Amino acid sequence: MPPLDKELRPGSKRTSASWQDVWVAPFLRHLEQERRLSEYTVRNYNTAITRFLKRLESEHEWNGRLDSIGTREARDFVIEEQRRVSRVTLRNYVSGLNTFFRFWLKRASIERNPIDGIVLPKLPKKLPVFLTERQVLRLLEGPMRLLENESIEPLVAWRDRLVLELLYGAGFRVSELVNLTYGEVNLDEGVARIVGKGGKFRNCPLGKVAVVVLEKWRSEFASKTGYSDHVIVSNQGRKWSARQIQLLLKKYLSLAELPMDITPHKIRHSYATHLLDNGADLRLVQELLGHSKLSTTQIYTHVNLGRLKAVYDRSHPRA
Repeated sequence: MPPLDKELRPGSKRTSASWQDVWVAPFLRHLEQERRLSEYTVRNYNTAITRFLKRLESEHEWNGRLDSIGTREARDFVIEEQRRVSRVTLRNYVSGLNTFFRFWLKRASIERNPIDGIVLPKLPKKLPVFLTERQVLRLLEGPMRLLENESIEPLVAWRDRLVLELLYGAGFRVSELVNLTYGEVNLDEGVARIVGKGGKFRNCPLGKVAVVVLEKWRSEFASKTGYSDHVIVSNQGRKWSARQIQLLLKKYLSLAELPMDITPHKIRHSYATHLLDNGADLRLVQELLGHSKLSTTQIYTHVNLGRLKAVYDRSHPRA
């Protein structure tokens, strides 16, 4: 167990700075330096833990020791937070707390995880939002339409087309696309070997059109094409951010008169849905998407079922 200063001993005066230094700071360093989680995830976990421990201080006269926290205090926190935050946010809070207590459980600083057994409200099931194949085609045509009208320069047109082709043709997450390097791409095979969530490698077929566009981009417009150089870059050769990808997509959604709430991740939904629509095996789609659990991929079968039922309701005389 980490050494406790006098402010963390039972019956002694505490300060938030004390438990932050003793319990929270080492955990956050672990997330950043060892697990290499995103800044966004680390910030959310810190928010959850800080809210929980401050509530213990103010309402339960907490003595500053993790081994004094029980399931009752954790349950009280969940009940109280249900009135303040959404179910999704609440689940993120509990996930952060669970990871925090498991961290100290492995280091023998506590004997049990007070989050174990906590029951959370169920999330409403939402089917993925996606574009039809015809809508995707209109979206992908956008950069060349602007180039033909001389509204954008060739470099911008081909870079933008490459972004859209890779989002849809390879089903990349936006983070995977902005981090894609030439060393991860095998143009002869038409495949990219990328690192996805959890540091897992997977092979992503790019699609014939995306390969042609990428070859043209590399040979005619890219200033650096070394092993570690990023594929998607600005006019000045700097790596793009996820935000720049999102803004590019909004631009071409508007041009194609498509719903403006479509995100890069919903393009990924479209990719998966169209694969299944055209006969792809569910296990194969799971592998292509980089899902660790088949249940995550199975939601796309519900999309197809919903579409079948809608057609039946519209067309069958007994519907």
